[in-house]
Amino acid sequence: MQRTHLILIVVITILLSVGGACININANTQAMDQNLLNTADLISRLYSFTKNLPQDEFRKYFNSVCEELPDVDVISIVNSSNFRLYHTNNNLIGTIYGGTNPHLEVAQKDLHIVDENGPSGPQRRTYSAIYDDNGDYCGFIMTIILKTSIHSAMVKTVMLFIIVTIAAILIEIAISRTISHRLKQKLLGYEPETFSSMFTIRDNILESIHDGVLSVDSENQVQFVNTVAEKILGDDEKSQADMKKKIFAEKFLARILKNGESIFGVREKTESGTELLIDCIPVKKDGHIDGAVAILHDRTEYTKLMEDLAGTKYLVDSMRANNHDFTNKLHVILGLIQIGAYDKAVSYIENISIIQRETLSQVIRLVDNPSFAALLIGKIARASECNVKFVLKEGLHFSSADIQLPSEALVTIVGNLIDNALDAMNQKASLESVTGSSSRELIFGAFTKPGELLITVKDRGCGIPKELRDKIFENGFSTKGTGRGVGLYHTKNLVESLGGKISFESQAGNGTCFMVNFKQS
Repeated sequence: MQRTHLILIVVITILLSVGGACININANTQAMDQNLLNTADLISRLYSFTKNLPQDEFRKYFNSVCEELPDVDVISIVNSSNFRLYHTNNNLIGTIYGGTNPHLEVAQKDLHIVDENGPSGPQRRTYSAIYDDNGDYCGFIMTIILKTSIHSAMVKTVMLFIIVTIAAILIEIAISRTISHRLKQKLLGYEPETFSSMFTIRDNILESIHDGVLSVDSENQVQFVNTVAEKILGDDEKSQADMKKKIFAEKFLARILKNGESIFGVREKTESGTELLIDCIPVKKDGHIDGAVAILHDRTEYTKLMEDLAGTKYLVDSMRANNHDFTNKLHVILGLIQIGAYDKAVSYIENISIIQRETLSQVIRLVDNPSFAALLIGKIARASECNVKFVLKEGLHFSSADIQLPSEALVTIVGNLIDNALDAMNQKASLESVTGSSSRELIFGAFTKPGELLITVKDRGCGIPKELRDKIFENGFSTKGTGRGVGLYHTKNLVESLGGKISFESQAGNGTCFMVNFKQS
């Protein structure tokens, strides 16, 4: 690209210089001819006033005139008898002119410009007739420029154009390299063909994904919108669609351009009723914000996928916890068999089966959300491992039809609260060496009715001291060591982002009860 650019610039510069030089030389030639004519006319007029002067004064006068005419090399005045009355070379005054006679007496007051050879070599001459007081022809005047002077002027002109051309080419090379370097920086070091190919591939990729993509420049002007984003924002007429894009960019990306911080998981509902999750990310170059990108996820599909993943995760956790619990029980059964207590082993197995069947049946019957039910089953098994009695509060009932909450949010909130409760009771056991099911009990409740949800998690742990109760929802605050203290902080943020409230009651030494409440109109 740079090579093509330079060749083009050099060729154009040379052509312009050659053309300019030719025009300038032609103009100089015409100016020289005009100067000869003007000089001849001037000398003719001066001669008419000085022809009667003595020869010595006449010579001195025209010598002074020649000194004032540097653009004319020779002035010669010849009478009708070809006798030189004056010549710039004073040694020729009084000699006979042996050159071409222009016969100017035939055409009075005529001027002729011709190329001739004279004593000084090739020259450009102008002949001008002179007349006496009666108007009769009495000779002629020659004004001459030597061809050597003409060639010298032409050479100077050509050299000037050559110097200007070389200087222009050098400047253009420097400018071309600078522009090419900056252009290549803009193209991230790629050649235009490579960059064009990459741009086409990028467009194909962005058009093939299932999420909407909208990007803006540093001035918040929309630069790219893929087909999915067009459909999400609405397939209206071009003017209305452009306005919607502009409004969207102003609403979600203007602050990204201002503060340069990414925002994830922004919830929004379109005019068509599509629920979106929007991620907004700044585009930075050399530390400066060069634009921003918004990624639009269809929350319907996204939520369905998350629910499937969350349900699978908690089912796996439940199976892992149950596997551990059953391994412990198998060890008990093996021990009873080895000591010969077969009746007790049979009774133990029957009792375990009844408890497990009742627990699973109760959870599935009372909770109709698969992810939520899987979470509770897993936490019940974990509580059993921790020697904590997991109690489902009387009247527990959860119906997905009563409350519209994402399953992933629900299991995150409940999972964090139950984990904190188990940690609190484990901490109390380690500090006080307390044993017995009565003091290691976790009571869980979830109650729904149309538009409302109440979740309670009560433990019999250490409780929260009064001086710490204002800090428990702060990011990074924990009494369990470093690297902790984010669970309750994120739980509170998640609850409030969904329009709910979280509170707690605590009594030092007796435990804590967390309550989460959602109300939807």
